[in-house]
Amino acid sequence: MTIRRVLIFAPLILILFLLQSYFWVPTYEQQTRGNPDRLKEYITASIADAALLNPILLSDVASGEIEGLVFDRLVDFDEEFRFRGRLATSWELYEEAYFYVNELSSVPGLGKVGAEKIADFINEAKEKDDHSNPGLKACLDTIKKIEIIPPGLFSTIRSEKHPKKNKKETEVKILVNTPSRIKLTLTEVNQDLFRNLVRLLGANYFSSFSGESYIKTEPQVEREKLAKYAEELLPATEHNPIIIFNLRPNVRFHDGHIFDANDVKFTYEAIMNPKNLSPRTADYEPVKRVEFIDPLTVRIVYKRLYSPALGTWGMGILPEHILNDRSLKKEAIHLGKDPGTFSIRQSGFNRHPIGCGPFVFREWRSDQYIALNRFDDYWEGPPIYERYFFRVIPDWLTQEMEFYAGSIDSYGGGNPPSGIPPHQVERLGNDTRYQSFSGTRLGYTYIGYNMRRKPFDDPRVRRALGMAIDVDKIIKYVLHNQGERITGPFVKQTDFYNPGIQPLPYDPEGALRLLKEAGWIRNKGGWLGKNGKRLQFTLITNSGNDIRKAILAIAQDAWKQIGIDVRTDLLEWSVFIQERVDKADFDALILGWSMGIDPDLYQIWHSSQTNPHQLNFVAFRNKEADDLIIKIRQEYDHGKQVEYCHRFHEIMAVEQPYTFLYVHRWTAILDKRIVIKEVDNKGSPAYKKIKPIKTGDYYFYFNKWIKRIEVPSFALDG
Repeated sequence: MTIRRVLIFAPLILILFLLQSYFWVPTYEQQTRGNPDRLKEYITASIADAALLNPILLSDVASGEIEGLVFDRLVDFDEEFRFRGRLATSWELYEEAYFYVNELSSVPGLGKVGAEKIADFINEAKEKDDHSNPGLKACLDTIKKIEIIPPGLFSTIRSEKHPKKNKKETEVKILVNTPSRIKLTLTEVNQDLFRNLVRLLGANYFSSFSGESYIKTEPQVEREKLAKYAEELLPATEHNPIIIFNLRPNVRFHDGHIFDANDVKFTYEAIMNPKNLSPRTADYEPVKRVEFIDPLTVRIVYKRLYSPALGTWGMGILPEHILNDRSLKKEAIHLGKDPGTFSIRQSGFNRHPIGCGPFVFREWRSDQYIALNRFDDYWEGPPIYERYFFRVIPDWLTQEMEFYAGSIDSYGGGNPPSGIPPHQVERLGNDTRYQSFSGTRLGYTYIGYNMRRKPFDDPRVRRALGMAIDVDKIIKYVLHNQGERITGPFVKQTDFYNPGIQPLPYDPEGALRLLKEAGWIRNKGGWLGKNGKRLQFTLITNSGNDIRKAILAIAQDAWKQIGIDVRTDLLEWSVFIQERVDKADFDALILGWSMGIDPDLYQIWHSSQTNPHQLNFVAFRNKEADDLIIKIRQEYDHGKQVEYCHRFHEIMAVEQPYTFLYVHRWTAILDKRIVIKEVDNKGSPAYKKIKPIKTGDYYFYFNKWIKRIEVPSFALDG
């Protein structure tokens, strides 16, 4: 053998040696020789390790894949993408609405009247068979019960700083002497309730209510502050949507403890506890309170209209008995840490989770694998696979070789799927030896700019950076046409996405004109500068992702071509997320979002979500955008939601907090021996081919997957 041949075959020999080293994973040939153990386990691979395994804390896809197997949730979606019960067997969604009696406003035909007259007036209107105003009639028909809440008195305290002087905070005691209030119990959430009731009570009945006249403060405050207190403490009208969940009986956590309503209440409280720094806080901020009714009933009351409410309870539920204050205090003392500051975020639970999902956590070796065992007491029946391995293999070539050898069961799989490298799609996607699945991601890839830092606080600079990159070439040569342009933050397959927004053009000269307008001028050496300072920054992304690595090089080269001094850095995934993204310690980064179809983007884009461990880590702030985000999450009318989303999309196209790059098409391949096993009423098994549901999710029936010794006949032809 010549030296040249040695050099060629050395990498292959090394790969084969590595494959042999995974002692617990026989090859497919060994399986067919009668080794039953390998048929009982499913092995998948990921380019990145998980960060932590706690549903209220996770913010990365790798962690989410394991979390979805270890934990269960109250609801999720069925094959048609409709809500279905999981830990909840059923639910009731209705509303309690309130308004204060406006003692100074005249009601048409009644004049100035009190609470009893108002209640009687609404009841009489309900009983009339009046179709002259269908909107009002429909509104009144949703009112199930009318109650009067008598006048009351309460006090509260606020801490305030002097608006001009840099003094310590002073306490303001607020005394509230409330007028009578009307409570309306509705059969459903009715966002148009008060817009319709003004037709009955008068156009100004609610808008002219002055809460300020019922408030006194000690010491006195300026009128503007008093009005703010009134708006908070005595809102003229109030919508309180309510969800009552009926919980599934006899569900057990993996340690045998029975799941009940306390665990739901605790999960909410853990999310809202500021010590835990949960990135999910924004989803639950609209909740007013979570009430334990009995062990199998929980009542959730919302402060205001919140259309995504039901979907947020797709959150994995935590075990209260393991993570309550008493248990955390005991853990802190055992670890020699301060119990007063110790939180769920520091708990060992995040690496040794206990849920009530279909798989039990067994072992986690960082940057190697996570091992799970089947939960035999799972409420829906145990999965067919007895073991689940999540292996960390950051190199695509190694993953491919291990798939061929049978050391992993899928290539480009996962939930959601990572997808095989784009250049392999045509070859492997049509290979009849494997099952192939393809789809368009619910999400997108982007370059994000830290707007806390200069020059990224200038939208002209952000737009110029986007215009300097030829995204079409990235799609053609890096993605091998397995992607398409995207221009904004909504899932492209939904009507919330605004198709009228055009992608940024590839225009380096136009980018230079924008940068010149922003004060950045090229010097004789070709570098852009301003006030004697070169335009210089660092672009980062995670290692182990060849596509992002390629984009890193392309963006660096494109920006250097127009005179920007760009450095690049590749970081190990956990360091990238925990030290740079979570702490907002970066100039610019390449990352992607995996999303649901709901248009609520509060966590990612609202200006209140820019703190450490929150998801608006680029620090985007825009008053109109904030208002639209609130409208989107409070709007129950789909058409109006779409209208608000399209306007929000327009703002993002102007502001360019991200350079929106593309949405990726994915292809994953799976061993054909893996099929779905169904059992009929007589206990007879039947096997069928795995097919994705409407969303493209082919893992939907994963708990029914089984690996057979030979390829079933129905799978032989593709």
